[in-house]
Amino acid sequence: MTPRRQYDESDVRIRPGKGSRPRTKQRPEHADAQRAMVTGVDRGRYAVLVDADGPDERRAIAMKARELGRERVVPGDLVDLVGDASGEDGTLARIVRIVERRTVLRRTADDTDPVERVIVANADQLVIVTALADPEPRTRMIDRCVAAAYDAGMDALLALTKADLADPAELVAMYAPVGVRVVVTHTEGAGPDRTIHGLPALHDALAGRTSVLVGHSGVGKSTLVNALVPAAHRATGVVNVVTGRGRHTSTSAIALRVPDQAAPTWVIDTPGVRSFGLAHVDPDHLLLAFADLADVAARDCPRGCTHAADAPDCGLDEWVGAATDDDERAARAARVDSFRRILASRLGTPDPEPPAG
Repeated sequence: MTPRRQYDESDVRIRPGKGSRPRTKQRPEHADAQRAMVTGVDRGRYAVLVDADGPDERRAIAMKARELGRERVVPGDLVDLVGDASGEDGTLARIVRIVERRTVLRRTADDTDPVERVIVANADQLVIVTALADPEPRTRMIDRCVAAAYDAGMDALLALTKADLADPAELVAMYAPVGVRVVVTHTEGAGPDRTIHGLPALHDALAGRTSVLVGHSGVGKSTLVNALVPAAHRATGVVNVVTGRGRHTSTSAIALRVPDQAAPTWVIDTPGVRSFGLAHVDPDHLLLAFADLADVAARDCPRGCTHAADAPDCGLDEWVGAATDDDERAARAARVDSFRRILASRLGTPDPEPPAG
């Protein structure tokens, strides 16, 4: 009988690619990655600025690495790149990491939409561009944007345009006292002779910061961007005389550097919006967007007050009733009504009746 052969370790065979290397979930460190700022997004390709505002600044094109999955990259993001980030024609880098964001501006399609849409990252302030006429200003849209800005940890700036068509005093009086900075502009002339009055104040409000501009189509947002960044050449449109609505002229968000500033100054232009859903905002945080009402609520509302129209003993109602004259009462009632309508919309409840006044 032939004795059974004894095997040793030299007889073990491992097929290449089948266990020859240990499997790991650890991602590569990409220690040689280069830092860049995302300035635009177009069909899966990202315009980036490598070493933004630094001595080796250069533009490049990148794609998102598979390891990032569905994580969205937006203008204003700081990212780490590997691959060819030289910026030469035909080169393509890979975005392998998104740096932790300081701020994130989000919106939803409406107040019941569970899908958050990240608009921009790392902006310092939200500039709400609103025409004083043609189209008419919508204060509830302004309030929604203020709420979204405060929820994102950003400042709010109200840029009123077309002051040659209507008096800005009412809106200035409504928002300046509650911590929203207001600048007023108007245009004179046309074509190469066109002058935009109020630009120095706007430059001052933007200086050294990253600001994202939002607003309805037709309010003059792209006109302001072109005045701030002459090389931008953002398309401008007109307001439909039948509907009173503007035509969308900016089709994608893009970050643009404002030239001739002492400190790096950026504006991020966004497509015109007709709604600003707040489904992502905690209802308890909505009141913080109305600094004047938040002070009243903290002082006069009972513990656990919802501040809704049917809330018993709500201090907001007492505040409206305590106004010293009709004009002040009407202004206070409008503020409470605006807050309560946003709250009702966010909660999916019927709009409340406006407070008496």
